[in-house]
Amino acid sequence: MADRLLSTYLNDHLAASLAAVELARRAAASNRGTAVGERLDQLASSLEEDRTALQEVMDRLGIGRDVTKLAAGWVAEKLGRLKLNGQLIGYSPLSRVEELELLTLGVEGKLLLWQALERIGTLEQSAELINRARSQLQVLRRLRLEAVELAFDRR
Repeated sequence: MADRLLSTYLNDHLAASLAAVELARRAAASNRGTAVGERLDQLASSLEEDRTALQEVMDRLGIGRDVTKLAAGWVAEKLGRLKLNGQLIGYSPLSRVEELELLTLGVEGKLLLWQALERIGTLEQSAELINRARSQLQVLRRLRLEAVELAFDRR
């Protein structure tokens, strides 16, 4: 039972990590040529490294990939593009705020994953992964506040 629960848990996080990497890449492309775009490019690469680390944990534990969940994560990110963002077409300042908020929530969830795996003794480089997630959160929170100022400053 515990193995099945752990498999479900890790596959849920793997699907979310796929969506997060796709979102970070899309946000970076939408902000290309700016400091925000550069930081999002770096974040996307870092998120990809974390995704690989999760896959390595799953491999070490003999946990297979749930392709249905992976497909759902990919589709969910693509469907997220269809929401209204204050503009009929194109990228808006609200898009940036909401993308950064979603990425922040995703990284917060990943931090909780690493902490859970550390707690049950299944994560080898736990300090490195936990510290990287905390660093990612600092960057995202800073970027989000800058995006909020750009989108909503009423001065």
